[in-house]
Amino acid sequence: MASKRTLSECLSVIEDPRIERTRKHELLDILVLAVLAVMCGAEGWEDIESFGKLRKGWLKQFLKLKHGIPSHDTISRVFRMLKPDVFQTAFREWLVEMDLSGVADVIAIDGKSLRRSHDKSIFKKMLHSVSAWSVANNVMLGQVAADEKSNEITAIPELLKTLQLKGTLVTIDAMGCQKQIAEQIHAAKGDFVLALKDNQPLLSEAVQDYFGDLHDSEEIVNEARKHSTHEKAHGRVETRHYYHAPIPRKLRHLFIDWPGAKSIGQAINIIHRDGKETSEVRYFISSLDVGVKKFAKAVRGHWSIENKLHWTLDMTFNEDQSRIRKDHGAENFALLRRFVLSIIKLDTSKRSMRQKRKMAGWSEDYLLSLLKNVV
Repeated sequence: MASKRTLSECLSVIEDPRIERTRKHELLDILVLAVLAVMCGAEGWEDIESFGKLRKGWLKQFLKLKHGIPSHDTISRVFRMLKPDVFQTAFREWLVEMDLSGVADVIAIDGKSLRRSHDKSIFKKMLHSVSAWSVANNVMLGQVAADEKSNEITAIPELLKTLQLKGTLVTIDAMGCQKQIAEQIHAAKGDFVLALKDNQPLLSEAVQDYFGDLHDSEEIVNEARKHSTHEKAHGRVETRHYYHAPIPRKLRHLFIDWPGAKSIGQAINIIHRDGKETSEVRYFISSLDVGVKKFAKAVRGHWSIENKLHWTLDMTFNEDQSRIRKDHGAENFALLRRFVLSIIKLDTSKRSMRQKRKMAGWSEDYLLSLLKNVV
């Protein structure tokens, strides 16, 4: 059996965006150096240079470094010029090598803004990107940048084009509850669970009325199914009720233009903490046959993109404070963070992401354990 290509081997096929006379440092050295530095805690171009200088002797076992460690200006210039889709394609090829980009149980799609990536002096808006997250594998499968949050509607279809959707279940928040998006997933032989809000007012009102009548009757009717969970943790008690039903006969006319739609759902979260109760009710449309436990797993699983990707990027990688702005720099550094997060999550030990990054910076043995399929 042929050996799997490492991440650095996948990165090696990227075409250098610089003109020939400015290529003092090899592109692969710069790319791999950046990945390793961010893995060890780097948050910007200067951090990458500092990491390289401090670990130069150790890095030479992986990198050529014929002209030493590149300056932060050189590193910045390369990432500003490098096209994000090319950079991302190389990482996606590595996911294929690692069998991490194939059929995923649930693919969660959601957007995130880099708050400090805007530049008022040149009227540049903050970077808003939409990511696809494998809930089962804890890796990012792809990312597409949008000019602003409202453009998620156009970014999501572009992201879906890059994914293997056959046999997967795609979950998206209300911004992605669009007929064209449902059609795209269905045509690719995937399933969907789409959050439903007031951007589809007639549909939203009809589904809310259906479940309202269902609860008023105090019985499960029309083949609807219920599943409940009860959890205690960190001083709070959380109860979740999930309802999943086939599209009712009286509502079918509203779903004529929704390819693949078969069912509707409701999720009720009730939280008791410090003597106070809060609740949230959400509604969904789906291509799933009625199976409330599978529906509940998809709804719950969607939040892993918030908890395991977006929250970690802000709290551990300090992404929200990044001031990288020029050209493709912000988008490529965002990709670097997501690549590194995905790599580190392959270590399934119970240490937190923060601890793993610190240990990678402190211990060469631990860092080497993370690099089995990287260099």
